[in-house]
Amino acid sequence: MKYDMKISGGTIVDGTNTPRYQGDVGIVDGKIVAVGDVPGTAKQTIDATGKIVCPGFIDNHTHYDAQVLWDQMMTISPWHGVTTVLLGNCGFGVAPVRKEDQDTIIRTLEGVEGMDADSMRAGLGSDWPFETFPEYMQTLENLGVGINVGALIGHTPTRLYVMGDDSTEREATVSEVKEMREIVRDALQAGAIGFATSKAPTHVGAGGKPVPSRMANYKDEILEIVKVIGEEKQGIIQSTIGTDVLHDQFAEMSKVADCNVTWTALLQGVSLGGGDHNEQLARSAEINANGARVFPQVSPRSLSFDMNMKAPFLFESMAVFKPVSEADLEGRRKIYADPKFRAEFKAEVLTGKSVVLGGWHDTVISEYPLDPSLKEQKLFDIAKSRGQDPVDTLLDMVLESDFGLRIRSPIGNYDEVEVEKLLKDPNTVIGLSDGGAHASQLCDSCYATYLLGYWVREKGAIELEHAIWMLTSRVAEVINIVDRGRLEVGLAADVVVFDANTVGAGDLQRINDLPNGADRLISEASGIEAVVVNGVLLRANNVDQLNPASDTLPGQIIRGSIDGARAGV
Repeated sequence: MKYDMKISGGTIVDGTNTPRYQGDVGIVDGKIVAVGDVPGTAKQTIDATGKIVCPGFIDNHTHYDAQVLWDQMMTISPWHGVTTVLLGNCGFGVAPVRKEDQDTIIRTLEGVEGMDADSMRAGLGSDWPFETFPEYMQTLENLGVGINVGALIGHTPTRLYVMGDDSTEREATVSEVKEMREIVRDALQAGAIGFATSKAPTHVGAGGKPVPSRMANYKDEILEIVKVIGEEKQGIIQSTIGTDVLHDQFAEMSKVADCNVTWTALLQGVSLGGGDHNEQLARSAEINANGARVFPQVSPRSLSFDMNMKAPFLFESMAVFKPVSEADLEGRRKIYADPKFRAEFKAEVLTGKSVVLGGWHDTVISEYPLDPSLKEQKLFDIAKSRGQDPVDTLLDMVLESDFGLRIRSPIGNYDEVEVEKLLKDPNTVIGLSDGGAHASQLCDSCYATYLLGYWVREKGAIELEHAIWMLTSRVAEVINIVDRGRLEVGLAADVVVFDANTVGAGDLQRINDLPNGADRLISEASGIEAVVVNGVLLRANNVDQLNPASDTLPGQIIRGSIDGARAGV
């Protein structure tokens, strides 16, 4: 037989959590046509001798909704072997949107997902080629994408579209809920993978106001909307935990809509409701044993934010920071110098109740232009040397450097013994890369290579076959993608070839390659030899093989259907 591509001589880990074996993979027309014994020649052959051959990784938690419109490769995800991403998490997105609300969407994403507003304005331009969610999906189809893209319809843009400025002020009327239901129905029929929402107190949007979804009544609005998934018999639910949407509500939504629910995020050291991580694991097991299908998302990495106090994301859920969120840069300068604000900030820190203060004592200086020798030193040590409270030291250094100070603070997953429990629990699913979000504050899009390099090879805590399953078919099962995640005849040919002895995630680097010169953190991958998307070699030895400006890109828009999500359905 003549193949389009043959991956030969490798060790196959097929994504099903079964033992590895030696064999080849044959690909024709973007599909896997043979696995194991693959006689015959090919137009293109990849020599995988001594390497692992596995399915492409599936990232179920990204925020590339805006970035994909100027970065069709969705960097840095494919660098680390990701071949499929899911957009629209936490109920955020860029569609549906009325033209007069476009800047509100931008400022919401700036506030809640740490995206640079000027960069988004430059990248998106003034004439967005879509208004409705189906039009957004078609825009991506027309544009072309490097890796596969599925999208959730977000509660926040849907609520803004229906209610306008009132979306951040009040509960919806019956007629407004009905209109939202029909928007979600249209989105599902156009191929949305599901519906996403958030009630997290950390989600503070434009003008320091709660994001629209946080104003929704659970029973009268959220539950009514998710019933559409049951009526259409397709789709999943993704939610961020918080306030009145907790484990019991996730279970109810799963049963009412007869679908999978995956929520963000189950992290050691962070609780947005429902107890600590051990209590939340126990509740997850209990509700699933009682017939629900609820899967908390967990991460293999410590959740650390590298933050400039121009955009103090970590602190904006604190009541004392509400005027900061509402102020411009000059206003923030005055607030940070105000003794009354400082006293209130210190008082809130002392209560220890904020969900973002778990690693406060381990906060380090990541950048300080006035004295580079302070880099990586602990804020508390510097405060002690100055004879100050750490809050005063932080704010003084901000003002002294004219906002040049950056700090890095771990807020969750800093106890590896406990993180291992989360990763190995049968009810969890790996996720939370946040690709496209918080670009200047964190970079967890490298989570897959980190899992393989650190947890599998260095710690020996997870078997390779199990880790590959976690990154592939497990995710596909939870988000209802039926034709990817396994090396199996008839499925899409998304394949990664990597060196198990060297695979890993590199140190974080800060670069300025976003529109308008905005900065972001990146991590380069090691050991990723080849990334194949729908039978096309996208990357080889850490180098892109295609140019989005001139080449046809192999990624497909994955659209939901009654029996699961498939490209082009």
